Amino acid sequence: MADKVIRLDRQLKYQGTILKIYEDTVIANGHEAHWDFIHHDGAAAVVPVTDDGKILMVRQFRNALDRETLEIPAGKLDAPGEPKIDCAYRELEEETGFRTENMEYLISVNTTVAFCDEAIDIFVARNLIPSHQHLDEDEVIEVEAWKLEDLLKLIFEGKLTDGKTVAAICAYAAKLHE
Repeated sequence: MADKVIRLDRQLKYQGTILKIYEDTVIANGHEAHWDFIHHDGAAAVVPVTDDGKILMVRQFRNALDRETLEIPAGKLDAPGEPKIDCAYRELEEETGFRTENMEYLISVNTTVAFCDEAIDIFVARNLIPSHQHLDEDEVIEVEAWKLEDLLKLIFEGKLTDGKTVAAICAYAAKLHE
């Protein structure tokens, strides 16, 4: 299939704080086309599990959706090439006010494969140690503890729709039943 699409050119059209947006010129099935491409340096996310089995979730406003969402803690890499597990440790403490001494890899997710290369590694954190949040000056995050079955119900009712969170919660639930 790779020989059916040939990229002829890639031009940077916009560079923001977390994204670079390009226009690619390609030959696809013998026809020239212009495709949008968004580059993201990557991110990490965490399923923080309390001693009583609840999952710490963060509620925050998401400008793109113009509403609050319920998500697992996550954040972008501080620099390209930063180990994603280091990012996961940092984001857990920054967003939830808890830390851990041991992260377990769960799953990797490409969030929007049609036009973006963002890749998120998701980890599970147990044995949480109270610390304190380190929010960015423009972040407002509420931390909530949820039962796994209630999160699954929200997912299957279409009320919890964040892709990384859906993938993480479903993978975590499946892994529990191995």
